[in-house]
Amino acid sequence: MVGTVPDETATGRRWRALVPVVALGAGLLFAVSARDSGGTDLRPASITNLADTVRAAERNVHSLDDQVQALQAATDRAARQAGRADSAVARAQRAVTPLRQPVGLTAVSGPGVEVILDDAPDQPAGGNVDPNILVVHQSDLQAVVNALWAGGAEAMSIHGQRVIATSAVRCVGNTLLLNGDVYSPPFRVAAIGPSATMLEKLSSSPGVKLFREAAGYYGLGYTVDTKDDIGVPAYRGSLGLNYAQAGK
Repeated sequence: MVGTVPDETATGRRWRALVPVVALGAGLLFAVSARDSGGTDLRPASITNLADTVRAAERNVHSLDDQVQALQAATDRAARQAGRADSAVARAQRAVTPLRQPVGLTAVSGPGVEVILDDAPDQPAGGNVDPNILVVHQSDLQAVVNALWAGGAEAMSIHGQRVIATSAVRCVGNTLLLNGDVYSPPFRVAAIGPSATMLEKLSSSPGVKLFREAAGYYGLGYTVDTKDDIGVPAYRGSLGLNYAQAGK
């Protein structure tokens, strides 16, 4: 029993020595947090909930889109007034007008093809399947879009959003990001143009063929219909191209 007293005393001394070190470390952490947060919560509820963050970003994009469209309408009115008052401006406008439709700046309508791709409603009978196989992927949607362009599509939209030469079809999980908006399946692709040629390209596309086979086996949705009248809106996004530049 006599031999245990020094051990207990040594342990107590070690803990007493550690307490200031721990307190100093905690104080440093608090100081760093206060500096980085600038007096705000480092993890407020508005950013820890990803779904709320995405919805807030979508609302902001829609608000900015409304502002852009209002400014564009004001610009168009000013351009028309300038054309009426200045013959040189009028000549330039007449030269530019035929170019607006090919680049997607005017709404168009006509016969064409509509393709709808959708996720599988549930797991197929007979065993467990990787959930990734049961959803529409970016490559599937790109295969359909590329086949329609190759088939002579003159104008195209996805979920009512105009698709032009610079539009990027990007998917995150099973959602589509297009022109700043987020869309969930089913993905509706509408293309104006020669229906027979577009149908032929859809049938011969390797990427579309793979999706059709998966649709037949796993229950994903894939439908193709010809339409007598398809409406495609004008493109409302930015036409500017951004390029990476080497740092100096």
